[in-house]
Amino acid sequence: MISLYSCISLLFLASSIPVIGGERGPRALSWEEPPPSLHLVANSPSATSIHNIRAHRHKQYTRVVLDLNRPVHPAASDHRTTTAFQLELPNTQLGSDTIAKSTADFFPLKLDLSTTSSGSLLLTIPIEGWKSYKWYVLRNPPRIVLDLYPITSPAVIAKASTGGKPTPSPPARVEPPPPQPPPVTKKDLVIVIDPGHGGKDPGALGRKGTREKDVVLNIANYLRDRFARERFTKVLMTRETDTFIQLEDRAKFANAHKADLFVSIHINSHPQASVKGLELYHFGEASDPRALAVAARENGTPLEENAAPWQFILADKLNDKKIDDSRELAWTTKKGLVKFLNSFYKIDDHGVKTAPFFVLRMTTMPAILAEIAFISNPTEEKLLQSPTYQKRMAEGIFNGLQAYITPLQTASR
Repeated sequence: MISLYSCISLLFLASSIPVIGGERGPRALSWEEPPPSLHLVANSPSATSIHNIRAHRHKQYTRVVLDLNRPVHPAASDHRTTTAFQLELPNTQLGSDTIAKSTADFFPLKLDLSTTSSGSLLLTIPIEGWKSYKWYVLRNPPRIVLDLYPITSPAVIAKASTGGKPTPSPPARVEPPPPQPPPVTKKDLVIVIDPGHGGKDPGALGRKGTREKDVVLNIANYLRDRFARERFTKVLMTRETDTFIQLEDRAKFANAHKADLFVSIHINSHPQASVKGLELYHFGEASDPRALAVAARENGTPLEENAAPWQFILADKLNDKKIDDSRELAWTTKKGLVKFLNSFYKIDDHGVKTAPFFVLRMTTMPAILAEIAFISNPTEEKLLQSPTYQKRMAEGIFNGLQAYITPLQTASR
């Protein structure tokens, strides 16, 4: 059992960061010193609580996310010592569930969490092994994101793997110089765009005869062409014509091509014609009855078949990292999309939701599904028929996706 006064230690292969920032902040902690105890203030009504901590190693960086129940107040600040980077979160505490998850063997990062005498939570990461870092605060939902960019030097990696202790030098001997390695070719980021429905399946229908399958294909084509102007990005389409593709085959297509991201584009419908706006989904238990109904319609299955079996699947811990990344992808994409469209239209933002969509469950990479408008709303149906609106929708999705993938593309340049 974990003591309330114990320190949380999480394992990872690399470790540390050079820090931007001034010298203000808490007393510097030496990584070699014993870490202070972690004091948890149970059920403090005024404190911010970290209800989830997650980390995932991407190709070019490692992302740490602290999910909060409310924004940190006063604001968080960073501090550098000679051996570690520290992030101070005033008036903040850890939930018991967070302790259990953060001490699990699969957590891919080494860090310490401790408390100061003033009641601040102190996140400490050793500097050695990291080339650079950035951190930022997001408010909807409240969370703090920290991206760490590693140093790939073999000497640094070797030192990190031995806990920072010097490795004994082997006896000196003369050897021929090693052959030069072949030049490294940067791998393109592969994005699979999935225009919903097609062929015999028209999708949602508007009162003026607008068909979902036609509009989403146009938007997907515009989005593909927009990405074609970007370096290091390869876009594949699950369908490029008016053809019917099984949901299972869409997921298999993305998995077979080892896609980095999966984006499915759909149009919503509602019994009330006055309802309009957009919402993005990632895989999970239905966040509300309406989300479950949307998933049932897109899955093409009866409503009752989309409940208990999917909730059972959620217990599969192998999907935790994918779900965390999908959540981040959904929020980042939604933010960029809404910000762009608001320059031209008054957008009703329904936020990010979870639902058991088949294509989101069966894909192995971060995956989202965008319901970009309500075809049942007369105003939005008219907009959906406009090529200008379709192009702007594609540009908005592009902006949101770029905000998510830019760190992946720029870290190694």
